[in-house]
Amino acid sequence: MRRFFGEILPLAMAFFFGTTLALQYFFPFRFAQTYYQTMLQWVIGVASMAVIMAVISFIRYNFRKIFEGRDSFSASVALIGFLMMVGLGIFSRESGSLFDKMYNNVYVPINATMFSLLAFYMASAAYRAFRARTLEATLLLVAAILIIIGSTPIGTLLNMDSLTAWILNVPNLAQKRGILIGVGLGAAATSLKIILGIERNWMGGR
Repeated sequence: MRRFFGEILPLAMAFFFGTTLALQYFFPFRFAQTYYQTMLQWVIGVASMAVIMAVISFIRYNFRKIFEGRDSFSASVALIGFLMMVGLGIFSRESGSLFDKMYNNVYVPINATMFSLLAFYMASAAYRAFRARTLEATLLLVAAILIIIGSTPIGTLLNMDSLTAWILNVPNLAQKRGILIGVGLGAAATSLKIILGIERNWMGGR
């Protein structure tokens, strides 16, 4: 029974729903479209349950850290902030409430700070990538310099607008499409492996 619910049933459900949802794309009958919309509603319901499980796991994890004395200060701050925002979101629904003030004055600046830190990693990666040690790195460096100069007023004076536009619209767009095609083929291959039961990491590494 444990093997049935832990392995056979998930594989059968993945095969059935994966196959039927793939077929409805190629056979867009009215029944298929209704079935597709129903499955989308199911996905929303399953995602909602996943969010609830994530919240419970978050609370249990931080309570465990507090009781065991492992980094209890950060766990307490995270737990208090979470419970405070949830409570304010439930009971303070009017515009300009304390929830809105906490969101705009605390959450938004913290979120902007976290994403702004990525600029330093991007600058470091650009510095390493633009070191002309190989032919590919040299081409990348030259293209970057041309685009940077062409995007400035000096580039306009030097009539580099057309060259910059050509680099962005021809080789850059070509590699973007190549990457998207590769990602699409990889996603299709992974989906097919999951439907056929070859890839089972989503079941917990079985």
